[in-house]
Amino acid sequence: MESRAINFGAGPSALPASVLQEATKGLLNFKGTGMGIAEISHRSKEFTAYLQSVEQNIRKLLDIQPTHSILFTQGGGSTQFSAVVLNMLARHRLLHPQLSDEDRVLDYVVTGSWSKKAAEEARRMGGSTVNIAADSRKYSKDQKSFDNIPTADAYSFSNDPALIYYCANETVDGVEFSAEENSPASFPFQLLPRNALLPLVGDYSSSFMSRPIPHLSDHAIIYAGAQKNVGPAGLTILIVRNDCIVDVDAAARLGAIPVPICLSYKTLADHNSLYNTPPVLSIYITGLVLEYMLQLGGLDYYAGLTNRKSKKVYDVLKYGENKGIFKGKVKEGSGSQMNIVFDVLGEGLLAKFIAGAEERGMKGLKGHRSVGGVRVSIYNAVTEEETDLLISYMEQFAGQHKVDKE
Repeated sequence: MESRAINFGAGPSALPASVLQEATKGLLNFKGTGMGIAEISHRSKEFTAYLQSVEQNIRKLLDIQPTHSILFTQGGGSTQFSAVVLNMLARHRLLHPQLSDEDRVLDYVVTGSWSKKAAEEARRMGGSTVNIAADSRKYSKDQKSFDNIPTADAYSFSNDPALIYYCANETVDGVEFSAEENSPASFPFQLLPRNALLPLVGDYSSSFMSRPIPHLSDHAIIYAGAQKNVGPAGLTILIVRNDCIVDVDAAARLGAIPVPICLSYKTLADHNSLYNTPPVLSIYITGLVLEYMLQLGGLDYYAGLTNRKSKKVYDVLKYGENKGIFKGKVKEGSGSQMNIVFDVLGEGLLAKFIAGAEERGMKGLKGHRSVGGVRVSIYNAVTEEETDLLISYMEQFAGQHKVDKE
């Protein structure tokens, strides 16, 4: 293969080179059919068998029990901002037909740009009252920044909400709920009502398949765009507890908001995610990635890899902070393991840092336009060796520059 850049972009993100090489074969001849994967019918026996194998491998990697269904759809996390609300309000309507819209509460934990957008969409949809169960901006120095995960005493959950939403990892702002149960930055599962049908919704788009999901079986819905850790853009993976796959038309007859047919989880479940043409190519490459992950040791391997890579980046960031060149954007203990964000101090040094990285074949390091600075995304396919090259560059850059202090 020709020399490839090191892709530190936030998504669509890097994919394993061996997977891409394997995918080229399927583009020409999928499973001996003589047709490429981008040409074959999604209802062919070869593709439907392949789709089942993708589901089985997701179950195997995350240890998903039969209590939950795995659904494949399109539209990314942003479409799920709407679909989650509609399906969970339909469920709540069937459970509590007598309640007024104002008495149907949706709890949102707002810790960054994506959860903020999700809460805004819930308000826009109507049919409920949106309760902000926690807002991390209140605990930032300027009362405006998403730079922390709130501690347990900051949460105020409703008694019987139709859903409780959180975003596990905020790619823009670089904050993430810890997977460690006793960490102050972990999600406060202990505060939630202890019942088997908890309406908990987790957006795991940017940490999906980087480590096990805490309390997975307690979730009503988990969703993730594939384009961070497991595949190309175009595929959204849903893990939906079976009691949340409801008859949305029956709920509409009782006054719920009608759900577009392709946003209904029941439509997806009843047709094995094949009601309409799914993102066939994205599913194919995702399947190859999942097989590759299993060969390497599954989520135990990737959790260890993620821990090592992120520790190295945070260590060199601390070194650069001590030199007065770098400045982290997130409070210690709340930082993402997937998306590490920081500023480069000194006039013109940010542009110089980005340019120097690109000269060394490192792409995608520029921070999100809304927050600026640098964003290092170290998704699964970014190797430890590639991360070490960035570490070396950051260390060298911090040692070669100094910022004048007034």
